[in-house]
Amino acid sequence: MVKLNKIYTKTGDSGTTGLAAGPRRSKADLRVESYGAVDETNAALGLAMLHAGEQPDLAAMLTRIQNDLFDLGADLATPDTGEKPEWEPLRIVDAQVERLEKEIDLLNAELSPLNSFILPGGSALSAYLHLARTISRRAERLMVALKDKDGEIVSAAALKYVNRLSDFLFVAARHANDKGKADVLWVPGKNR
Repeated sequence: MVKLNKIYTKTGDSGTTGLAAGPRRSKADLRVESYGAVDETNAALGLAMLHAGEQPDLAAMLTRIQNDLFDLGADLATPDTGEKPEWEPLRIVDAQVERLEKEIDLLNAELSPLNSFILPGGSALSAYLHLARTISRRAERLMVALKDKDGEIVSAAALKYVNRLSDFLFVAARHANDKGKADVLWVPGKNR
């Protein structure tokens, strides 16, 4: 259980932050950037939730995802060093990926196929879901760069989760636009 009594510690004043197991890293470190982008995704979902009241099933899915994003942040903040840790670190598991896939399929079944790319927008809920989608894509790019860095490990399940998340958010944004009927379609070269 997390317990925070004091919010500021002054330990980050020099530009470093502590990972979950204690080691300090630069606040510009790729691992810190990765879980920071995951946190940004979660904040954007918080904005989306302000507009999800009339879609309780979608709101429940987004609430689960927000919790998963804290799990993902914890996973990234606790690097796998190959040594046995003092406690069992929280990791993203395949069941979380599979749940996202089922929810994508459930939402997508109600949408008509796309004949064009869509512009982010339509309803407020859709616009915020598109914002969260683009932030999650940045988190994914950072996580892949971290995985490709010598000495760094990012689990396959964490990478799958963040990849499925952007797919989920795309489908959810369309679903929030009257199940795709209010999507704003891209018209190539319209303003030439």
